[in-house]
Amino acid sequence: MKAIVCTKYGPPDVLQFQEVAKPAPKDNEVLIRIYATTVTAGDCELRGLKFPFLLRPLVRLGFGFRGPRKNILGQDLAGEIEAAGKEVTRFGKGEQVIAWTGLRLGTYAEYTCLPETAVMTLKPSDITYGEAAALPVGGLEAAYFLRRASIQQGQKMLINGAGGTIGTFAIQLARYYGAHVTAVDSAEKLDMLRSLGADQVIDYTQEDFTGRGETYDIIFDVIGKASFSRSIRLLRPNGRYLLGNPRISHRIRGSWMARRSSIKIVPWATRSTREYIEDFNFLEELIEAGKLKTIIDRCYLLEQAAEAHRYVDKGQKKGHVIITVK
Repeated sequence: MKAIVCTKYGPPDVLQFQEVAKPAPKDNEVLIRIYATTVTAGDCELRGLKFPFLLRPLVRLGFGFRGPRKNILGQDLAGEIEAAGKEVTRFGKGEQVIAWTGLRLGTYAEYTCLPETAVMTLKPSDITYGEAAALPVGGLEAAYFLRRASIQQGQKMLINGAGGTIGTFAIQLARYYGAHVTAVDSAEKLDMLRSLGADQVIDYTQEDFTGRGETYDIIFDVIGKASFSRSIRLLRPNGRYLLGNPRISHRIRGSWMARRSSIKIVPWATRSTREYIEDFNFLEELIEAGKLKTIIDRCYLLEQAAEAHRYVDKGQKKGHVIITVK
């Protein structure tokens, strides 16, 4: 089968289009023919080892010293089950599915195998494979944080980094829950943010939202680059600070604040497969009701994965970048 192999950590050119062995499913696995996957900022960080200096040794220890041990990157997919092991009962041959592979990676390829207990669900029939592939990372993360925000009708919410993989879903979910949304991103994304339901937009290249003097019930820092101290000062009593990409210092300070104030810090955390599936079902219900949509910026063929990574590296993508495998 054809796949994109990450030969070592480095720039996009380390991604090579190669012929590799097609996997065979174990008794408890399904073989999935992948039709679409995505390129996220997280994929680019892993490929380029773009982590804080002190964190890099831990990343090398976990993923590989010179390059990823699991050298086919990609965490989300939409595709069709081509074969199922004899112990599989949850899915059958021919079913269209969406899945998040997590640290298994492996979606920059024509095929992958996943256990039937993986974070996987049936694809809604009324969306494309590309639209479906965007749900696992962006949709599941947005759903996780917005559920824990406990939004009340009319509350004010600010989303920093609103124009990307997670943020475009977060705006729509916040509006669904009844929040008044302020979205922060670059100038070229502002019209898109308004079209998704943002009540106010801020161009971060022209204005620091922490200096506006406005206060919020909820702040969702998707990218984790805003000042922790200044952001906390903008929260009203009993406010929630959602951290999509928390640093170690954020977790420590958040734990300290939780014991000394009414502000609640919500960092990213792993969840059970059951929780992921529940969020998948929730997102699919909203899609079928016409209350949630996927924003796709660009589509690339599998052999163009390096070019897709170069584009995402620029930090200018609007919503999602899709790799079409079929």
